[in-house]
Amino acid sequence: MRLLTHLRHVDLAVPDYDKQLGFYAGVWGLTKVAEDSGISFLAAEGSPEQYVVRLRKAEEKRLDLVSYGAASAADVDTLAERLLAGGVQLISRPGKVDTPGGGYGFRFFDVDGRTIEVSADVEVRRHRRIEEKESIPVKLSHVVLNSPDLNRTREWYERHLGFALSDTLSSPHMGEVMHFMRISNQHHSMALAKGPHTSLHHVSFEMRGIDEYMRGSGRVMRAGFRKIWGPGRHMAGDNTFTYFLDPHGNTVEYTTELECLDEDTWHPHVYDFSQPEVTDQWGTANPMNERVAKESFNDPDRGVFVAPPV
Repeated sequence: MRLLTHLRHVDLAVPDYDKQLGFYAGVWGLTKVAEDSGISFLAAEGSPEQYVVRLRKAEEKRLDLVSYGAASAADVDTLAERLLAGGVQLISRPGKVDTPGGGYGFRFFDVDGRTIEVSADVEVRRHRRIEEKESIPVKLSHVVLNSPDLNRTREWYERHLGFALSDTLSSPHMGEVMHFMRISNQHHSMALAKGPHTSLHHVSFEMRGIDEYMRGSGRVMRAGFRKIWGPGRHMAGDNTFTYFLDPHGNTVEYTTELECLDEDTWHPHVYDFSQPEVTDQWGTANPMNERVAKESFNDPDRGVFVAPPV
């Protein structure tokens, strides 16, 4: 039984907090909704989530947290008991959530040692319809995580959190390099990438449509931030992509039109990503090569807990 409903927010720790906040609340197009000393909460104007990114000032860059929603407090309790019975290490037991919007939730470590949060009953943020030509994020689309043991991580998320495999990228020389995972009919709310170490691969933000996606991409380029890859259109997920580096070297993506599946009839594909039309159907993006791929390996995340073998 699937208990997760959607991706809520991704939380980042950074040394240069002011520069990072200026990027996300400025050129990237999020809205700062709350701030305390050295911590800020940023919302997407089209999303009912209280915030989609949390920034925290810290001595060392790291991925603090990935947060998912559940439909009810009862589902939160059920999941916590299921994880405990499965030997997953909980950081906290279900209880009151102490961040904007409140709610009821708990935290635990995934198999790679990342902190994951699941919550329900979070107050809905007053949001609005994004207008034509308004090139700011509508919502958080998905998160991609680097794992040194791709299939161990995939199997853990399938077994403990009810994720399903949508598609896989593979190549004759490298084998499997990415699994696209879903918790709804959205093609993926998370993907797992084969990397040399545990880290954040990228965070993706949904735009209103193609025109808004292109306008937003152009704005970030004109502002002088480094574009890694794009604009283009992937085959797996059928979504558009432009990838940039934020001021701390995290990869962030503008996307739109991510595929919605018929889960009753869907069968996962294995796409050969050495074929150029797989990585970019349009042929407009710069070629995917080793240098581009290495940008999204990111720095090793030293903040993760070293989980015992499962």
